[in-house]
Amino acid sequence: MAPTRVLFVCMGNICRSPTAHGVFRHLVELRKLTREIEIESAGTHAYHVGEPPDRRAVTAAARQGYDLSDLRARQVSQDDFRRFDYILAMDMENLMLLQQDCPAEYRNKLGLFMSFAKQHSEREVPDPYYGNAQGFETVLRMVEDAAEGLLQDILKRRRQAG
Repeated sequence: MAPTRVLFVCMGNICRSPTAHGVFRHLVELRKLTREIEIESAGTHAYHVGEPPDRRAVTAAARQGYDLSDLRARQVSQDDFRRFDYILAMDMENLMLLQQDCPAEYRNKLGLFMSFAKQHSEREVPDPYYGNAQGFETVLRMVEDAAEGLLQDILKRRRQAG
């Protein structure tokens, strides 16, 4: 069976989507599923292409044992719509931008990351960029919740596919 490919998307790919990338990668590695699940992150805008994640995101993640240091921002490409099985936006604004660019045959792959959360009722991961360090901690807790739910969804679908 081919690997399941997941793409996390926010605006600049330096706060929320790399946090989701790092947290989800950690979960996948802990369960020894790196051959079954591939993970990337990207932004809808090219503001920070090639840059590492925001230092506040790196610090918040590191305190909980997640390493974001190898990640670099990139922009979503047209090829991503074909390549990835899950293309998960952090908020409605970025989901709408993805929907505008996504060919019709791939729109079923698009969704909101927080739709997989079990403990949080929020539909969007708030952008912590203009806030303080506490915002990054909040984002991290939300991402941990949704990442666990996403992993359960992927494993269930892979079992059903045989």
